[in-house]
This record gives sequence, C-alpha cells and structure tokens, in this order.
Amino acid sequence: MLAIRLTAEPDRLDTLALPVRPGATDDAPAQPVPTGVQLPEGVADEAAALVPLARSKGRTGEVRGHLRPGRTPARLLLVGLGGGDEAAGRAAGAALFRAARDETHITFALPAGVSPETVRGLVEGLLLGSYRFRLGADPDAPALVGVDLAVTDPDAYQPVVEVARTTARMTRLARDLTNTPSSVKNPQWFADQVAEAAAELPGLRIRVREPEQLAAEGFGGILAVGGGSASGPRLVELDWQPADARTHVVLVGKGITFDTGGISIKPVPAMKLMRKDMAGAAAVVAATLGAAALRLPVRITTLAPLAENMVSGAAFRPGDIVRHYGGLTSETTNSDAEGRLVLADAMAYAVQELKPDLLIDLATLTGANAVALGSRTGALYSDDDQLAADLLAAIETAGESAWRMPLPADYVEHLGSDVADLHSAPTQGAGSVLAALYLREFTGDLRERWLHIDMSAPSWSDRDDAELTRGATGWGVRGLLRWLGTLS
Repeated sequence: MLAIRLTAEPDRLDTLALPVRPGATDDAPAQPVPTGVQLPEGVADEAAALVPLARSKGRTGEVRGHLRPGRTPARLLLVGLGGGDEAAGRAAGAALFRAARDETHITFALPAGVSPETVRGLVEGLLLGSYRFRLGADPDAPALVGVDLAVTDPDAYQPVVEVARTTARMTRLARDLTNTPSSVKNPQWFADQVAEAAAELPGLRIRVREPEQLAAEGFGGILAVGGGSASGPRLVELDWQPADARTHVVLVGKGITFDTGGISIKPVPAMKLMRKDMAGAAAVVAATLGAAALRLPVRITTLAPLAENMVSGAAFRPGDIVRHYGGLTSETTNSDAEGRLVLADAMAYAVQELKPDLLIDLATLTGANAVALGSRTGALYSDDDQLAADLLAAIETAGESAWRMPLPADYVEHLGSDVADLHSAPTQGAGSVLAALYLREFTGDLRERWLHIDMSAPSWSDRDDAELTRGATGWGVRGLLRWLGTLS
C-alpha cells in the first residue's frame, strides 16, 4: 500500500504538488492556494504565473503538470481542490496518484489551515486510487511508492490520517476478496482469510460452521445452495464485543463465492463475473475488521453465509422446498435466486439467537438494482425512517451512493406459495423490491429495525473512476464504517 507521511518540513522536493482552487466565478481564472509550509524560493510566484498558462480551472481532481529541468523541484503539479471538502480531497487524491504514477515520490504542500476532512479524503483517494489487483507479474506497475503531505502541524491531522488508512486498508481487503478468482476462492478459502485477518486484531472472535454443523442446526437454505458443489458451504460468525458497547448490530453479507445459476443456469456473459457474488460478505467482514482496528465502541456480530452455487447431481432443483433456520419454508422455482436463501438462514438465526438492536444486510442480490439505479448506486430498503436516513447520510459522506426504495404492502401477496410458506422468486417484476420483501419475512420482531441494501451494481466498476479502480469496488465498507462510528 502507498506510504503516506505527514511532515512540517518537506525534504523530498523532486516532484511538488500545489493546491489550486476555482475562481470566484466560472469565467474567473483559478487561484493558487497559499500553503502552510515554506516553499523553495520563487516556486509560489512561478506557480501563480503558470495557473493561467496551464489553463487550470482548479476543478476537483484536475491536475496540470510543468517540468523544471535542472531545478528543484524538477516537476510541479497543480492540483484542483474544487470546493475543498472531503469529497474534493478524495477525488484530488486519486487524480494526483494517476498523474504522478511514474514518479517514485511526491510531496503535496497542503493549503494553510486545511480541514481534517479534506486531509482524510485526500488520503483515502490516494490509497484507493492506487489499488491494483493482479495475480502474477505486473509489468505496468506504477513507480510511485510514497507521498508526503506537508502541513504546519502534522500531529493535528494524524488521527484522521489513521482513520483514512484503516478505511482504505479494509476497502482494499474487500476488493481483494472480491477480485480473487473462484478457482482460488471457495467457501473454506474465504473463511480462512477472515480467520487470518481476525487473528491480527485483539478482541475479535470467530466461529466457522461447516456442513455437518449447518445440517445439525437447521441451516437449510445455505445447505441447499451449496449442495451442488464439491466445496461445501460455510457460515462465518465474527464478533466484536468491546466492554463499553451499548448497541449491538448484526451485519449479514451474501457470500456466494461463484454463481453458475445452478440448474437455472446463467448464460456465459452473465456468469463470467460471478466471482463478485460474495461482495456483500466481503464488505460486512471488512467493515467489522475495520471497527475492531479503530476500537469502535459498538458490538458487531457479522454473519457471512458462504456457498458455491454449482450444477451437479446434488444441486437443488427448481420446485424444491427449502426449510430455513427456525422453520419457515421457501418454494424455490429459480435456482439463480440463491442469495436470498442463504441470507434468510443467517437473518433468522440473528433474530432468534443473537437478538441484536439493529439488523443490516448487504447483498449483490439482483440485476434489477442496476436497471433501476444504474452502476454506482445501491438500493436501500427499510421500514425505519431514522435508520434509513442515518445510513444514507453515512454512505453519502463516505463517498458512496444509495437510494431508498419502497416496500409496497400490496406486493407482499406475490410472495405466496401453494406448497410452502413463501415463494422465493416471484415473477411479477420489481425484482429488487420483491427480493427485499422476501428477506423482510425473516426479520421477526426486528422488522422495524432492519435495513437491506441491494448493492449488485456498485460492487463492480468497469473503469477507473475517481477513487474507484477497474474491478471490485469494496462498496459498503466505507459507508458502514462511517455509520458504525456514529453509534455508541
């Protein structure tokens, strides 16, 4: 991970980045921002002269370069900070990394009195924008390995930098887990990765249920979905329980390590990226690890139901009836609607055995999410107005995006089945809404304190975009951590 250092006395000035902000009006020229540290003689005046010549507008994430052969610094980078808030810092950090990827080290002289929020965003942008996933040699690896942030009082910003580092590290972990190909990633592998990461953080407890234990305890949904694979299903239970916690949150994340669609098999184009079908589990696990690393004073139990949905003689069939934890039954007419079956088990267990204050689930659940909201926005469902508002605010502040969707009472009748308690995959349309309504049936007396996010679309990016890089995004880690930090 990129090394980031705070310093009041920059001593590596081969490449120097300087902040620029927009003029007072759209037509006004951009303005260099006075920095909080001493610059080499003449550099500030030269930068001011360069701004109009470089046609810099100071817009968020805009970077203009200027070479100075034989002088120090040898290269100046004019970095647009836009409005100077956290979001602008995040975009500027990612853009700065991409503009300077062929340098080995850069120093960014930050504005005098820069806000902690801007510094946090800048660090997150640098660390997330520099993320790469690759198995094997990387001939195009960036040369940039270190960034110094020059500020007048490094100690004042150290706390937010540590929070940003932890947030970015856990988001990168979620990206790694999601990007890993399914030839490597099966339920046992995922559980082992969680156990290894948890062992490094004092106070975390982990339990992994294997198929025999799942059968003995009645987790019929997880067993049905995982039954067709040679790699048996698992249920990871991760618990962070600090002594000063007064609120208990259960996080549940869908963990399908590969999804063929089962007997209702997917076409090849829809199947090729199904290694990402465990992004919800990756997000809730990484957020819990982050909460433990930050020592947040909230109890968190995370449940990651893990299965590989494969085609074989042991695979569950369309028309099968699954008995979930606690006894409810589902008619399963579409084996490609498998995620809700494993979530239902985990949620029923959480309600009946853990009895938390709040229940949150994240899942790459439906393609309908992307149809309704596009590629960057998750669909959020809850009957609790305050909980929904709090999560939405945290998600937005963290730089992610979600939109609250309805839970219409007159759609519930579509969940009816002639042969079971519920129909798991109604065909009346509104796929994301009906999936959420189905999950709500397993929330028991937590119905008014439950929230579901369908995050299939924003879990993946087809291109580099601000702090996102091509591939898994780690969506949900930043928003969850921000929200968990508000609880006590």
